[in-house]
Amino acid sequence: MNPVIGQCPICNDTLHVTRLHCRNCDTTIEGHFSLGRLYELTPEQLSFVETFMKCEGKINRVEQEIGLSYPAVRSRLTEVIKAMGFEVGEAPQELTPDERKQILADLSAGKITSDEAMALLRGE
Repeated sequence: MNPVIGQCPICNDTLHVTRLHCRNCDTTIEGHFSLGRLYELTPEQLSFVETFMKCEGKINRVEQEIGLSYPAVRSRLTEVIKAMGFEVGEAPQELTPDERKQILADLSAGKITSDEAMALLRGE
């Protein structure tokens, strides 16, 4: 069985499903059905999404799986997010080692909660 394609091989426009068929009971349903956002991706982007899911969304595992650097994996993820029609948020600004130490010191001293520390470490 061939995989379903989501883009027209002639003009690259989005394809729409107009017929569904059950081989078991021979029922056919006609109408206009969406393939969903994943079918708008290129084969390469879909392969990346499958790898990303297999790696449970952990970028460091995706890096190992496909042999690319963190920035390259992040770039591909951003490309997929945009291709699916979503907006990409700004990347959180990296904390300096001194800022990280201060957050941990504040946590240790009881000045902030563990939830607050986690949010600060994530750049939220």
